[in-house]
Amino acid sequence: MSRLSRSLLALGLAAALPAFAQSHDAHAGHDMATPAKAPVDHSKMDHSKMDHGAMDHSQMDHSAMGHDMPMPMPMPAPSEPREPIPVPTDADRAAAFPPIDHGAMEHAPDINSLLLIDRLEHWDGRNGNGQAWEATGWIGGNINRLWLRSDGERSGSRTESSSLEALYGRSVSPWWDVLVGVRQDFRPADSRTWAAIGIQGLAPYKFESSATLYLGSGGQVLAKAEVEYEVLLTNRLILQPLVEATLAAKDEPEHGIGRGLNKVETGLRLRYEFSRRFAPYIGISHERSFGDAADQAGDHARDTRWVAGVRMWF
Repeated sequence: MSRLSRSLLALGLAAALPAFAQSHDAHAGHDMATPAKAPVDHSKMDHSKMDHGAMDHSQMDHSAMGHDMPMPMPMPAPSEPREPIPVPTDADRAAAFPPIDHGAMEHAPDINSLLLIDRLEHWDGRNGNGQAWEATGWIGGNINRLWLRSDGERSGSRTESSSLEALYGRSVSPWWDVLVGVRQDFRPADSRTWAAIGIQGLAPYKFESSATLYLGSGGQVLAKAEVEYEVLLTNRLILQPLVEATLAAKDEPEHGIGRGLNKVETGLRLRYEFSRRFAPYIGISHERSFGDAADQAGDHARDTRWVAGVRMWF
């Protein structure tokens, strides 16, 4: 560098140094701390003249604002759909409800039937052994039915007693039927016909009950009541207690009937249902006659029997 250039550079530096020193002195006396902000009275501001669109709201800390803003009210649900529902046409109705072919449908028959052989057993008692049966059947609908009932007993290869009843039954409640009809006795002694009226059904707590009044020739009146109950030990093993009582209005020695309480039979049978339609059983039965009937029966007034048989229905 030439001597002239060095002289000019020195003169320029000498002129700039005082101004630079004055600037730093001014800054040295100045407090660099951030000045406190004076509170702003928003109520005196004219917000209508402010350009809110130019504000950068993304930089604002809304959580620090002390606004007490009410919650927005929910919008009411529209009363009309946004898109109108099309009016159903005949084609829509035909597709939703096709014609029913009643001939192709399988309906339950109006007439039903049942045959229950409740007891078909062999018994062995103190006074001998023999066979006994009790069966019930019906045919008809849910309200009106024809009932058939039969029971009897054989001993020593001969029939000791047997009877057959034909009754019209009408349902008077979901659990009870009223019965009216006739009963025909074939044994003991001569055949005899009775008019019969009674009721049968399911008593509370599932007691199968029946009570029948019989009106016979000569002013004789018999009443017979029976109660059964089934105790399910398992789904197939069932214990069935039974109580049956017979009463008479007058003595008839030739028919083995005594006045008052005539006979009471109690039984306990345990059956195993291989199917609902077929169930063998074993059990014990006790019969006892009372009053004049006991006098007429003599040594046969009381008897305990062991029984074994089968219960079936079709």
